[in-house]
Amino acid sequence: MFWQKIVFFLLILACLTPFVSPPIALALGLILAFTIGNPFAEQTTKVTRILLRGSVILLGFGMNLTTVVKAGKDGILFTVTTIFGTLILGYFVGRWLKINRKTSDLISAGTAICGGSAIAAVAPAIRANGDETSVSLGTIFILNSIALFIFPTIGHALNLSQNQFGVWAAIAIHDTSSVVGAAAKYGNEALQIATTVKLARALWIAPVALLFAFLYRPKHGETKIKEIIPWFVFLFILATVIRTYAPSQIPPSLFDSLVMLAKTGLTVTLFLIGASLSAETLKKVGAKTLIQGVLLWIIISLVSLWAVLNLL
Repeated sequence: MFWQKIVFFLLILACLTPFVSPPIALALGLILAFTIGNPFAEQTTKVTRILLRGSVILLGFGMNLTTVVKAGKDGILFTVTTIFGTLILGYFVGRWLKINRKTSDLISAGTAICGGSAIAAVAPAIRANGDETSVSLGTIFILNSIALFIFPTIGHALNLSQNQFGVWAAIAIHDTSSVVGAAAKYGNEALQIATTVKLARALWIAPVALLFAFLYRPKHGETKIKEIIPWFVFLFILATVIRTYAPSQIPPSLFDSLVMLAKTGLTVTLFLIGASLSAETLKKVGAKTLIQGVLLWIIISLVSLWAVLNLL
Protein backbone atom coordinates (compact mmCIF):
# COMPACT_ATOMS: atom_id res chain seq x y z
CA MET A 1 0.00 0.00 0.00
CA PHE A 2 1.11 3.55 -0.71
CA TRP A 3 1.07 4.69 2.92
CA GLN A 4 3.31 1.77 3.90
CA LYS A 5 5.92 2.97 1.43
CA ILE A 6 5.68 6.50 2.83
CA VAL A 7 6.29 5.20 6.37
CA PHE A 8 9.22 3.10 5.11
CA PHE A 9 10.96 6.08 3.49
CA LEU A 10 10.25 8.36 6.46
CA LEU A 11 12.02 5.86 8.70
CA ILE A 12 14.92 5.71 6.25
CA LEU A 13 15.18 9.51 6.41
CA ALA A 14 15.13 9.32 10.22
CA CYS A 15 18.06 6.88 10.11
CA LEU A 16 20.04 9.45 8.12
CA THR A 17 19.88 11.88 11.03
CA PRO A 18 22.26 11.89 14.03
CA PHE A 19 19.31 11.30 16.35
CA VAL A 20 18.94 7.62 15.39
CA SER A 21 21.68 5.30 16.70
CA PRO A 22 22.38 1.83 15.22
CA PRO A 23 20.39 -0.04 17.91
CA ILE A 24 17.44 2.31 17.48
CA ALA A 25 17.60 1.82 13.71
CA LEU A 26 17.43 -1.95 14.17
CA ALA A 27 14.50 -1.56 16.57
CA LEU A 28 12.65 0.64 14.06
CA GLY A 29 13.17 -2.00 11.39
CA LEU A 30 11.84 -4.74 13.65
CA ILE A 31 8.79 -2.67 14.58
CA LEU A 32 8.09 -2.03 10.91
CA ALA A 33 8.44 -5.72 10.03
CA PHE A 34 6.03 -6.91 12.73
CA THR A 35 3.41 -4.18 12.37
CA ILE A 36 2.71 -2.90 8.87
CA GLY A 37 5.32 -5.08 7.14
CA ASN A 38 8.16 -4.27 4.77
CA PRO A 39 6.73 -2.97 1.45
CA PHE A 40 10.03 -3.66 -0.30
CA ALA A 41 10.79 -7.12 1.09
CA GLU A 42 12.15 -8.52 -2.19
CA GLN A 43 14.50 -5.59 -2.84
CA THR A 44 15.70 -5.14 0.74
CA THR A 45 18.03 -8.16 0.85
CA LYS A 46 20.03 -7.10 -2.21
CA VAL A 47 20.21 -3.46 -1.15
CA THR A 48 21.29 -4.45 2.37
CA ARG A 49 24.16 -6.57 1.06
CA ILE A 50 25.42 -3.78 -1.22
CA LEU A 51 25.03 -1.07 1.42
CA LEU A 52 26.80 -3.11 4.10
CA ARG A 53 29.78 -3.86 1.90
CA GLY A 54 30.00 -0.28 0.66
CA SER A 55 29.86 1.10 4.21
CA VAL A 56 32.55 -1.29 5.42
CA ILE A 57 34.80 -0.25 2.54
CA LEU A 58 34.34 3.43 3.44
CA LEU A 59 35.26 2.66 7.06
CA GLY A 60 38.70 1.77 5.74
CA PHE A 61 39.35 5.46 5.09
CA GLY A 62 39.37 6.01 8.84
CA MET A 63 41.98 3.37 9.66
CA ASN A 64 45.70 2.91 9.43
CA LEU A 65 47.09 -0.06 7.45
CA THR A 66 49.57 -0.85 10.22
CA THR A 67 46.68 -1.35 12.64
CA VAL A 68 44.88 -3.70 10.25
CA VAL A 69 47.98 -5.83 9.67
CA LYS A 70 48.79 -5.90 13.38
CA ALA A 71 45.25 -7.04 14.28
CA GLY A 72 45.45 -9.95 11.87
CA LYS A 73 49.02 -10.88 12.84
CA ASP A 74 48.71 -10.65 16.61
CA GLY A 75 45.50 -12.61 16.89
CA ILE A 76 46.07 -15.28 14.26
CA LEU A 77 46.48 -18.16 16.74
CA PHE A 78 43.38 -17.14 18.69
CA THR A 79 41.48 -16.62 15.43
CA VAL A 80 42.31 -20.08 14.13
CA THR A 81 41.50 -21.68 17.49
CA THR A 82 38.10 -20.00 17.88
CA ILE A 83 37.05 -20.51 14.25
CA PHE A 84 37.86 -24.20 13.96
CA GLY A 85 36.97 -24.89 17.58
CA THR A 86 33.49 -23.48 16.90
CA LEU A 87 33.13 -25.53 13.71
CA ILE A 88 34.08 -28.76 15.47
CA LEU A 89 31.87 -28.02 18.46
CA GLY A 90 29.00 -27.10 16.14
CA TYR A 91 29.32 -30.43 14.34
CA PHE A 92 28.90 -32.43 17.57
CA VAL A 93 26.13 -30.19 18.93
CA GLY A 94 24.27 -30.58 15.64
CA ARG A 95 24.56 -34.36 15.81
CA TRP A 96 23.46 -34.37 19.46
CA LEU A 97 20.36 -32.32 18.63
CA LYS A 98 19.80 -34.33 15.43
CA ILE A 99 19.71 -31.22 13.24
CA ASN A 100 19.93 -31.39 9.47
CA ARG A 101 23.68 -31.62 8.67
CA LYS A 102 23.78 -28.73 6.23
CA THR A 103 21.76 -26.44 8.49
CA SER A 104 24.07 -27.30 11.39
CA ASP A 105 27.18 -26.58 9.30
CA LEU A 106 25.79 -23.23 8.15
CA ILE A 107 24.97 -22.14 11.71
CA SER A 108 28.43 -23.21 12.85
CA ALA A 109 30.12 -21.29 10.03
CA GLY A 110 28.02 -18.21 10.72
CA THR A 111 28.93 -18.32 14.42
CA ALA A 112 32.61 -19.02 13.78
CA ILE A 113 33.34 -16.22 11.30
CA CYS A 114 30.90 -13.49 10.38
CA GLY A 115 27.28 -14.51 10.36
CA GLY A 116 25.31 -14.01 7.17
CA SER A 117 28.41 -13.44 5.01
CA ALA A 118 29.89 -16.78 6.02
CA ILE A 119 26.56 -18.54 5.51
CA ALA A 120 26.20 -16.96 2.07
CA ALA A 121 29.68 -18.21 1.16
CA VAL A 122 29.37 -21.73 2.58
CA ALA A 123 25.82 -22.39 1.30
CA PRO A 124 26.84 -22.81 -2.38
CA ALA A 125 29.88 -24.83 -1.32
CA ILE A 126 27.65 -27.47 0.30
CA ARG A 127 24.72 -26.97 -2.10
CA ALA A 128 22.33 -25.98 0.69
CA ASN A 129 18.75 -25.38 -0.40
CA GLY A 130 16.65 -22.28 0.29
CA ASP A 131 15.06 -23.57 3.49
CA GLU A 132 18.38 -24.67 4.99
CA THR A 133 19.93 -21.30 4.19
CA SER A 134 16.99 -19.20 5.42
CA VAL A 135 16.71 -21.16 8.70
CA SER A 136 20.42 -20.63 9.35
CA LEU A 137 20.24 -16.94 8.49
CA GLY A 138 17.15 -16.55 10.68
CA THR A 139 18.89 -18.13 13.66
CA ILE A 140 21.98 -15.95 13.28
CA PHE A 141 19.88 -12.84 12.71
CA ILE A 142 17.89 -13.31 15.92
CA LEU A 143 21.10 -13.63 17.96
CA ASN A 144 22.63 -10.63 16.16
CA SER A 145 19.65 -8.50 17.09
CA ILE A 146 19.99 -9.49 20.75
CA ALA A 147 23.77 -8.92 20.77
CA LEU A 148 23.47 -5.41 19.39
CA PHE A 149 21.47 -4.37 22.43
CA ILE A 150 23.05 -6.37 25.28
CA PHE A 151 26.78 -6.31 24.46
CA PRO A 152 27.37 -2.59 25.14
CA THR A 153 25.47 -2.95 28.42
CA ILE A 154 27.57 -5.96 29.47
CA GLY A 155 30.75 -4.16 28.41
CA HIS A 156 29.98 -1.16 30.60
CA ALA A 157 28.96 -3.39 33.51
CA LEU A 158 32.33 -5.18 33.34
CA ASN A 159 34.23 -1.90 32.78
CA LEU A 160 35.79 -3.21 29.57
CA SER A 161 38.21 -0.82 27.90
CA GLN A 162 37.58 0.36 24.35
CA ASN A 163 40.22 -2.10 23.13
CA GLN A 164 38.79 -5.02 25.11
CA PHE A 165 35.24 -4.40 23.98
CA GLY A 166 36.27 -3.98 20.34
CA VAL A 167 38.06 -7.33 20.30
CA TRP A 168 35.29 -9.11 22.23
CA ALA A 169 32.52 -7.77 19.98
CA ALA A 170 34.43 -8.72 16.84
CA ILE A 171 34.80 -12.32 18.00
CA ALA A 172 31.50 -12.94 19.80
CA ILE A 173 28.99 -11.10 17.59
CA HIS A 174 28.22 -12.77 14.29
CA ASP A 175 27.55 -10.21 11.53
CA THR A 176 29.82 -7.29 10.70
CA SER A 177 26.85 -4.91 10.77
CA SER A 178 25.95 -5.79 14.37
CA VAL A 179 29.62 -5.75 15.42
CA VAL A 180 29.99 -2.25 14.04
CA GLY A 181 26.66 -1.14 15.51
CA ALA A 182 27.51 -2.36 19.02
CA ALA A 183 31.06 -1.00 18.87
CA ALA A 184 29.89 2.39 17.55
CA LYS A 185 27.62 2.69 20.58
CA TYR A 186 30.54 1.84 22.88
CA GLY A 187 33.01 4.36 21.44
CA ASN A 188 35.09 5.41 18.43
CA GLU A 189 38.18 3.47 19.49
CA ALA A 190 36.10 0.34 20.03
CA LEU A 191 34.58 0.85 16.56
CA GLN A 192 37.96 0.97 14.84
CA ILE A 193 39.31 -2.05 16.69
CA ALA A 194 36.14 -4.11 16.25
CA THR A 195 35.94 -3.41 12.51
CA THR A 196 39.60 -4.22 11.99
CA VAL A 197 39.53 -7.49 13.95
CA LYS A 198 36.24 -8.55 12.36
CA LEU A 199 37.49 -8.02 8.83
CA ALA A 200 40.71 -9.84 9.66
CA ARG A 201 38.52 -12.79 10.69
CA ALA A 202 36.40 -12.36 7.56
CA LEU A 203 39.43 -13.26 5.45
CA TRP A 204 38.90 -16.81 6.70
CA ILE A 205 35.60 -17.07 4.84
CA ALA A 206 37.32 -18.29 1.70
CA PRO A 207 39.44 -21.11 3.25
CA VAL A 208 36.52 -22.27 5.42
CA ALA A 209 34.16 -22.35 2.43
CA LEU A 210 36.78 -24.26 0.44
CA LEU A 211 37.11 -26.71 3.34
CA PHE A 212 33.37 -27.36 3.28
CA ALA A 213 33.46 -27.70 -0.51
CA PHE A 214 36.13 -30.38 -0.07
CA LEU A 215 34.17 -32.18 2.67
CA TYR A 216 31.05 -32.27 0.48
CA ARG A 217 33.02 -32.93 -2.72
CA PRO A 218 32.02 -36.61 -3.23
CA LYS A 219 28.40 -35.52 -3.67
CA HIS A 220 28.56 -32.02 -4.98
CA GLY A 221 31.77 -31.43 -6.89
CA GLU A 222 33.71 -28.17 -6.86
CA THR A 223 32.74 -24.64 -5.95
CA LYS A 224 33.82 -21.61 -7.94
CA ILE A 225 36.37 -19.46 -6.14
CA LYS A 226 34.63 -16.23 -7.18
CA GLU A 227 31.51 -17.32 -5.27
CA ILE A 228 33.24 -17.49 -1.90
CA ILE A 229 36.02 -14.88 -1.76
CA PRO A 230 34.84 -11.75 0.13
CA TRP A 231 36.17 -9.22 -2.38
CA PHE A 232 34.88 -6.25 -0.38
CA VAL A 233 37.44 -7.05 2.33
CA PHE A 234 40.25 -6.36 -0.14
CA LEU A 235 38.61 -3.06 -1.10
CA PHE A 236 38.52 -2.21 2.61
CA ILE A 237 42.27 -2.90 2.78
CA LEU A 238 42.79 -0.72 -0.32
CA ALA A 239 40.93 2.10 1.44
CA THR A 240 43.24 1.77 4.46
CA VAL A 241 46.27 1.91 2.14
CA ILE A 242 44.97 5.11 0.58
CA ARG A 243 44.32 6.61 4.03
CA THR A 244 47.72 5.55 5.39
CA TYR A 245 49.82 6.80 2.48
CA ALA A 246 47.67 9.70 1.27
CA PRO A 247 49.61 12.83 0.23
CA SER A 248 49.61 15.60 2.82
CA GLN A 249 47.75 17.82 0.34
CA ILE A 250 44.58 15.77 0.88
CA PRO A 251 42.76 17.25 3.89
CA PRO A 252 41.95 14.79 6.72
CA SER A 253 38.43 16.23 6.74
CA LEU A 254 37.78 14.43 3.44
CA PHE A 255 38.47 11.05 5.03
CA ASP A 256 36.46 12.03 8.10
CA SER A 257 33.48 12.77 5.84
CA LEU A 258 33.79 9.35 4.18
CA VAL A 259 33.87 7.64 7.57
CA MET A 260 30.81 9.59 8.68
CA LEU A 261 29.06 8.49 5.49
CA ALA A 262 30.02 4.88 6.32
CA LYS A 263 28.52 5.12 9.81
CA THR A 264 25.30 6.54 8.39
CA GLY A 265 25.19 3.76 5.82
CA LEU A 266 25.59 1.14 8.54
CA THR A 267 22.74 2.69 10.53
CA VAL A 268 20.47 2.40 7.50
CA THR A 269 21.74 -1.15 6.93
CA LEU A 270 20.66 -2.18 10.42
CA PHE A 271 17.22 -0.70 9.81
CA LEU A 272 16.91 -2.73 6.60
CA ILE A 273 18.08 -5.88 8.37
CA GLY A 274 15.42 -5.41 11.04
CA ALA A 275 12.78 -4.77 8.39
CA SER A 276 13.74 -8.04 6.68
CA LEU A 277 12.76 -10.29 9.57
CA SER A 278 9.36 -11.95 9.22
CA ALA A 279 7.12 -14.24 11.22
CA GLU A 280 7.65 -16.92 8.56
CA THR A 281 11.41 -16.84 9.18
CA LEU A 282 10.89 -17.20 12.92
CA LYS A 283 8.62 -20.21 12.37
CA LYS A 284 11.21 -21.89 10.17
CA VAL A 285 14.01 -21.51 12.71
CA GLY A 286 12.54 -23.97 15.21
CA ALA A 287 13.68 -24.82 18.73
CA LYS A 288 16.58 -27.17 17.95
CA THR A 289 18.37 -24.90 15.49
CA LEU A 290 17.94 -21.95 17.84
CA ILE A 291 19.34 -24.03 20.72
CA GLN A 292 22.41 -24.89 18.66
CA GLY A 293 22.92 -21.24 17.73
CA VAL A 294 22.51 -20.08 21.34
CA LEU A 295 24.85 -22.75 22.75
CA LEU A 296 27.62 -21.95 20.27
CA TRP A 297 27.12 -18.22 20.80
CA ILE A 298 27.29 -18.45 24.60
CA ILE A 299 30.42 -20.60 24.50
CA ILE A 300 32.34 -18.39 22.07
CA SER A 301 31.18 -15.28 23.95
CA LEU A 302 32.42 -16.61 27.30
CA VAL A 303 35.72 -17.93 25.91
CA SER A 304 36.48 -14.68 24.08
CA LEU A 305 35.44 -12.61 27.12
CA TRP A 306 37.81 -14.61 29.31
CA ALA A 307 40.57 -14.01 26.76
CA VAL A 308 40.13 -10.23 26.57
CA LEU A 309 39.90 -9.92 30.37
CA ASN A 310 43.05 -11.96 30.97
CA LEU A 311 45.20 -11.33 27.90
CA LEU A 312 44.51 -7.72 26.88
